[in-house]
Formats: sequence, structure tokens, C-alpha cells
Amino acid sequence: MADSLPTEFDVIIIGTGLPESILAAACSRSGQRVLHVDSRSYYGGNWASFTFSGLLSWLKECEQDSEAGDRSAGAWQNLIQDTEEAIALRRKDDTIQHVEVFCYASEDTGDSAEEIDVLQKNPSLVASSTLTKPLDSACLSKETHSDSTSPEMPAKDTPQHDGEILPEVADREETQVKETDCGEKTCIHTVSDGAKDENKPVVEDNTGQPKRNRITYSQIVKEGRRFNIDLVSKLLYSQGSLIDLLIKSNVSRYAEFKNVTRILAFREGKVEQVPCSRADVFNSKELTMVEKRMLMKFLTFCLDYEQHPGEYQDFTQRPFSEYLKTQKLTPNLQHFILHSIAMTEPSCLTVDGLKATKHFLQCLGRYGNTPFLFPLYGQGEIPQCFCRMCAVFGGIYCLRHRVQCLVVDKESGRCEAVIDHFGQRIRAKYFIVEDSYLSEDTCAGVQYEQISRAVLITDQSVLKADSDQQISMLTVPPAEPGARAVRVAELCSSTMTCMKDTYLVHLTCSSASTAREDLEPVVQKLFTPYAETEIDEGDPPKPRLLWALYFNMRDSSGVSRSSYHGLPSNVYVCSGPDCGLGNEHAVKLAETLFQQIFPGEDFCPPPPNPEDIIFDGDDKQPEAPGTNTLIVAKLESSEGSQNLDSPGQHLQN
Repeated sequence: MADSLPTEFDVIIIGTGLPESILAAACSRSGQRVLHVDSRSYYGGNWASFTFSGLLSWLKECEQDSEAGDRSAGAWQNLIQDTEEAIALRRKDDTIQHVEVFCYASEDTGDSAEEIDVLQKNPSLVASSTLTKPLDSACLSKETHSDSTSPEMPAKDTPQHDGEILPEVADREETQVKETDCGEKTCIHTVSDGAKDENKPVVEDNTGQPKRNRITYSQIVKEGRRFNIDLVSKLLYSQGSLIDLLIKSNVSRYAEFKNVTRILAFREGKVEQVPCSRADVFNSKELTMVEKRMLMKFLTFCLDYEQHPGEYQDFTQRPFSEYLKTQKLTPNLQHFILHSIAMTEPSCLTVDGLKATKHFLQCLGRYGNTPFLFPLYGQGEIPQCFCRMCAVFGGIYCLRHRVQCLVVDKESGRCEAVIDHFGQRIRAKYFIVEDSYLSEDTCAGVQYEQISRAVLITDQSVLKADSDQQISMLTVPPAEPGARAVRVAELCSSTMTCMKDTYLVHLTCSSASTAREDLEPVVQKLFTPYAETEIDEGDPPKPRLLWALYFNMRDSSGVSRSSYHGLPSNVYVCSGPDCGLGNEHAVKLAETLFQQIFPGEDFCPPPPNPEDIIFDGDDKQPEAPGTNTLIVAKLESSEGSQNLDSPGQHLQN
């Protein structure tokens, strides 16, 4: 019950995204009393990961949020005293827009009703059709939760947020077809395989290509718990600030990682592997011997480019792409360096391009042949790891716990308390709020950027290899000047993010329009919809697209505090996910806010050795951090390098 919560804390944090979770861990570790709440039923906010059925439930929530307006303030206004004023918080989440779902996989009607697609396929529908009530055909059972105000601790055994939700079949006769505007509503599109031949085996050509497994939508639903689908696509630089923080704070014991196995490039309509290490360069069949020497010479220069300013002094204010043209590099090498190593836009300044290239090279070899790591079970594991650390040091967690308003003292101008949806007043010294919770009045002067996202389920990799367990990073350059490059991350089943014989593909770019308009051209270049027959028998078949989700996500990372209206000095704002590949912005934001609140305090120091802890009195000694039932597999380092190619590996210095 609500009265089980203490009425006073040092820090109240609203939202469980990555920056807020890092701050919660840092505050709790420094001895502060922390209350960490979220109105959602899952950890992570827009940093979360979902199983497939959990994602369908999330889509339903997005639709309901877009249709439901802010309700009246209600009884909590009567709790505000004459010497106080209230800053109302937002009741709905409008950070996700333009949601569109496409199902290309055929449906196996022989399965039971509970296993059949929530998107009812109808041969009369075409790809442009949308359902009047997109998700009403899914009868979603309610999630069984513990009491919403009881202190919660993230459970390692249940990191995913599917909520035990199973889609059921609705009567097809009730389905209506209508063209709708998908500005803020969830649009479900189905693609026909032809009239009444959905259950026929897929005919494969006999041109020497290996036979491809037939994946039906009901299989995806049945194996839905094997999916862990990230709302935001990120990778961890092996020499990045998040890896350093995970190791320093010992939070890495709660997560497992795999090394990204290859970096890819898209050039002249084909996907190629980019050589990263010295061995890769000299073993590459894509480069001539002259190109190999050119590439190694330039990369060696980039590692200590600051020592040779004369080499690039004339290009400090000119694009990196222009500088590359003067370095006796072939167009092939220029493309590799610009888009797959530096991973910058063509308009990026030369100094920034050299810095990005150096960072890429410095990250090689620490854990594998590429600079990147990916957390098993998805990016959503990382916020939960920091929440777990906060809970270990006494932090209290409440999901499905809405904060109605901030209570501000008129005389001092400082925030003194919050009032939750039970009407309970909880006092604190400092308040940290995720941007999406701030009201429209508070954010009236804020200009937000947008991120275009697509999540695809495919039946094979964009570039075949000897092993089908490849984790790939691909950058597709802009098709025309002024457009933005599209970042593609392809995950295999060994990352615990998708079922066997499928791949989970994430596409990300800065928004120029809706996510579908921004990303669909790239999807069409790389994949073939499952319902279409392969026509060109001369080229290897493209991966087949089984299911696709497009949506736009708000990017609040560039918003300064001064843009918000009327916030007290002891209220701090955390931004949502940014469009960058790494997590550097989130870590820097968390550390900056922590130092502003507690100057001089150590940010996320290592936990004490259990043997050094002295307990007063006869109180029972609590379980030491990391000594629970989690099995920690330590890495054996070899010549300063650690291999994360197999599951169950944890980070070490």
C-alpha cells in the first residue's frame, strides 16, 4: 500500500531510463536515500527491451496514450497549501509517434487460436491498407503484478517485459478497412501472399542456393519469449565511458556481453565486410595489395594525428570527405573510412573525422576484432543493472507508480515534495525527472529532434558467412546530398534477442520525415518482403523480411535546462535516448548532474569488499553485492585482450 512508503528521501528519481538509473545507482552508492519510481510497468522507459508479445502490448499502450488526453488534475489539487504551488507532470507519454507495423510472413492456420497472429491476415488487403482499430483484434490479458507501491528490485530472472501477454484471435468479420493518418496512431499493415494459398510450402528455386526455412508468423508468436527487442539501438564502445563505468562500479557482474563480429559497408548496391584489424586488412580479398598498404599507412597516422597538425591544418574547417580525397586513397578506401570506420556524415569536419577514426582504432583488440560490444538480452539490460545496484544499497523501486505533481514552496522557490496518484506527499531534497514526464507548459519553449527507427525480423543475414551467428554493424550512406546515413545493426540468435533461424535488424537515423519514409528505401535495398517471389536468379537472394515496425522517437538530448520553463533549482532533467551509436551522452549527463547535486562525491565508486564491511550491533549481515545466486563467469585475459565471442562472458579490467 501507499502508506508503506517512507515519507522522506534524499533523492526522488522519476523515470527508469539509462541516465536516471545510473544516477540512482550513484546516489544510493554514496549513501543517499533514493526513491526511484516509474509510471510504466517495466524498467527502462524508451531504453527498454521487450519480448515479441511484450512489444505488441507496448504498441497497444502507445495507441491508448495517443488517444487519451490529459485528465483533470483531480483531488490532488486540494492537497496544495496556500504557501505552495504545483507543477503538474504529464499523464501520457507522447515521445513515440508515427507507429506502423507490417507483417509479411504467412500465417499457419493449423495452429491453435492462441498462437495465431494478432494481425489478422486477409487476402483482400493490400500493403497500404490500415485497420480502423489496429490492435483491437488482440485480446490482451492483463499482466499479473505485485502491489504497485511495494518496494521492488529488478529481477535477473525476468529482465524482459512481455507481461505474460498472449494475443488471441478476434472475429475477422468485425475487421474494417480504412485509410488512416498514422501521425500519432498505431497502424497495422498486412501483406497478402495470394488468395487462399497461405499454407502452401514456399517454392524455392534450384539455382544452387541453399534451401531456406519457412518461417510463419504463428511461429514468431509461439517463440515470442526468445525475442528481446530494443526500443533504441545502441552498441558499447569497448573503450567507451559506459564500459569504463560498468567495470569501475562492478555493475558489469550483472550483465553479459558479446563482441560484434564484423563491420560492414554498403557500396554500389552490395554489402561488403570492412577489414578492421591489421590481420583483417592483409587477409581481405576485397582490397588490392596497394590498397592494403594505403589503408594501413593512413590508419597508423590517425592513431597519433595530434602529433602531426601540419598534415591536416589546411582542412580544419573543411569536410573530412575532402581531406580523404587528398590522401592518395582509392574511392573504395575513402568509403570504408568515412562510413564504416569513422562512421560520420560526409559534412563532418576533418578534425572530428580524425578523432572518430582514432577512437574506433583505440577500441580494437580490447575484447575482440571490432570496437563494439552488445549486451545479451538487449540494451534494456543495462538500465536494470544500475537499478539493481541502487537496490542493493538501499534504493526503493516502485513501478506503475504515477507522480501527479511537484510541490514548490513559493517563498524559497525550491521543490519540497511530490504527490503521487494515491495522494501521498513524499518529501525530498533533490528531484530528478525524465524529460517525457514534464508537462506541455514546462516544455513550451523546447524544440525537439526526432529519431527514425525500424525493427525488422528477417530469415537470414545481409551478408552470408561460414557461421550464421554473426553480429554485424552496417552504415548505409545517404542516397543524395543532405540526407542522413542509416545505421543498421543485425543481431543473431546467440545474442538472445531473436529465435533460431531468424535475425533481428535495427535501423536508425535522424528524422527528416516519418520513420517509414526515412527508412523504407534502405529496407528495400537490403531485403525482400517474404510474400514476393525471387525474380533475379543471377544474384544471391536477399534476406526475406518477415515482420517490420517503424516509429519515430523523441530525441531530447540536445535540450538545455534553460529551455524548460519554471523549474525549481533543485529539480534536474534527464534526457531520453539520443541518435548516437554509443551511450556516451547518457553517461556524461548522469555524471554531470551527480556532480552538480553532490559536488566532491565520487561517482559510482567500486563497492566495498564484503570482508571489509563492519556492521554495528547484532543486526543480521545483509547479502554482499554480487554474492547472490548469479553465476559470474570471469574472463581469462590473454596478452591484454579478452574474447567475448561466447555467451555468458562478463567484463573485467
